[in-house]
Amino acid sequence: MITKTVAFHSIDFLAASDHEYECLSEFKNILNREYRPDDPPISLEENIQDWKNIPHFVDYEAYVMWDELKTKLIAECEFAVYNTGDNEHMADFSIEVLPEYRRKGIARNALILLLAFAKKHERRLLISFSTDRIPAAALFLERLGARKGLEMYVNQLKISEFNRNLLLDWLEKRGKLKGEFELGYWEGAYPEDRINEVSDLYQEVANDQPRDTLEMEDSKFSPQIFREIEQNMFARGEQRWILYLTDSTNGKLAGLTEVMWNPNRKIIINQGFTGVYPVYRSKGLGRWLKAEMMQKILKERPEVEFIRTRNANSNAPMLKINVEMGFKPYIANTIWQIETEKIENYLLEVKQ
Repeated sequence: MITKTVAFHSIDFLAASDHEYECLSEFKNILNREYRPDDPPISLEENIQDWKNIPHFVDYEAYVMWDELKTKLIAECEFAVYNTGDNEHMADFSIEVLPEYRRKGIARNALILLLAFAKKHERRLLISFSTDRIPAAALFLERLGARKGLEMYVNQLKISEFNRNLLLDWLEKRGKLKGEFELGYWEGAYPEDRINEVSDLYQEVANDQPRDTLEMEDSKFSPQIFREIEQNMFARGEQRWILYLTDSTNGKLAGLTEVMWNPNRKIIINQGFTGVYPVYRSKGLGRWLKAEMMQKILKERPEVEFIRTRNANSNAPMLKINVEMGFKPYIANTIWQIETEKIENYLLEVKQ
């Protein structure tokens, strides 16, 4: 039976009240302590900027549930579709409940809202994720009939354990490539005169990564999409370094790597996209880029203790480089998929 007293209320991330923002930020940090217990909390202002700068290509609905005195949030759910011209059969969803309120029918009630959202946007496949830090999420998704689509790790490198001789070895091997390629550096936003090249690189390389059994098509990347993502990133206080390589013969972008750092979490750097065009692979460009970036981090960010990256378990080429560098599994994540029809059938069954 679905709990009758459970009630979700809509919340507008762009125009919430001060009280709503404060309570939502507190709620998110409680959950974050489960996800990543080693991390400092995310500040209220950073969270507000994240919510106020959701990209325009995202259509979303969000709902919250209050305690009886409306002094704190006990649950929150979000649903989203991405109007990027691809994967128009899919919608993303997340349902989060404070530990002490789980197994009380709250998540089931959120499914009613999810179903309405999916039908409104004519989405037949719903995507969510779970982490091994909160086993209840995977159990709930399995009960719904969801299937694992892609398994991945957040891998972490402890700077104190990094083998600096490896760095010297990789930098030494770049010597024979210096005549063929030129190394460059960007900070912050991608430059306007190269944004189309970056978009094309993402389009080819990101879509070349494993998807396992996820029923999704190639994603489309455009300069406008990048600019909106950057707006959100920089509003939250993120700082980005980008190292790239160009072909010396024609100036064509051959590959790049990027990292993000937030002064609110000084000890952590997050590795973003790393990609090399297929025609330039097997030359050691990925290791060159990684080595140059590592050298820059060690020199200019001495306060950093951890570097984190996310890799599909089936992405053997990138995992090979990261394992060589000393990255180790930190958090296991799973992307799940479930048909909208299964959600509808599940809700019909629990009503009986």
